[in-house]
Amino acid sequence: MASLFTSRTALTAGSRAALLARRSLQATATATTTITTTTTPTAAPFARSFHHTRSRQNLPEFSLKDRVVIVSGGARGVGLTQAEALLEAGAVVHALDQLPAPGTDSDFARVAGRAASELGSRMRYHRVDVRDQAALGEVVGGIAAEEGRIDGLIAAAGIQQETPALEYTAEDADRMLGVNVTGAFMTAQAVAREMIKRKQKGSLVLIGSMSGTVANRGLICPAYNASKAAVLQLARNLASEWGEHGIRVNTISPGYIVTAMTASLFEAVPERRTAWPDANMLKRLSYPEEYRGAAVFLLSDASSFMTGADLRIDGGHCAW
Repeated sequence: MASLFTSRTALTAGSRAALLARRSLQATATATTTITTTTTPTAAPFARSFHHTRSRQNLPEFSLKDRVVIVSGGARGVGLTQAEALLEAGAVVHALDQLPAPGTDSDFARVAGRAASELGSRMRYHRVDVRDQAALGEVVGGIAAEEGRIDGLIAAAGIQQETPALEYTAEDADRMLGVNVTGAFMTAQAVAREMIKRKQKGSLVLIGSMSGTVANRGLICPAYNASKAAVLQLARNLASEWGEHGIRVNTISPGYIVTAMTASLFEAVPERRTAWPDANMLKRLSYPEEYRGAAVFLLSDASSFMTGADLRIDGGHCAW
């Protein structure tokens, strides 16, 4: 290290000038090469959409402008929060849920109204049970016919049930796996069929959970955790089958989220209000808004080389 320092400080004024000149020439050549590469026909598939602007104020690869995205479980909660983020990124959103059509005073109506009045986009609601393969195929096929395309999916429909393993009934287990696994599978299948039919690339995102990776201490939900582990493995297999069609499949695995459901749970089991935050490295719970960026990232060209992967966002819970 000492000899390196000495050799640098011993440069004469002339040699310094020569060195600076060479570095300036190299930098210019490098910059010229970079610009040429991004505009050649042999550039990466998404290079053309990136190179039209180099402004530091703009990241075009995150744009979802005019893309059509389906969000299952999109009537409320995390699904609706992510749907709003997609709208802000420019997407047209079709929300699927089995709930009755949301009223005019609902959060869904607020987001749909904002899409039309502020964001120059639109969001529509479709009532369907994700376990009903025929009905699901009809709804998704209708959306594709109406829009002329489907570019993405967030499969957020899911249920939770906390019951000790010795007390679980077969009916309850079937319902849990039916909604969380079969429902996600059939939704992804319906969307992929429309994409492949139109020879169209796209991105599918299945909502998993950190509970698909670990057994939650103090939370007794064996069927739910098993269902989320299945979702992670399902996504990897779908990615392997559909990659040749340009369809990417990834998962998001959230940690504990503050929702209306967890708020009522804290009333029933108050000790969880402190135990759950203490189980992760950030010592707090998350909020639905903290998963907005992940959804936009995975559905956009920003993640164009990412498939078969799980994006775990758990405050470090699983990293201890």
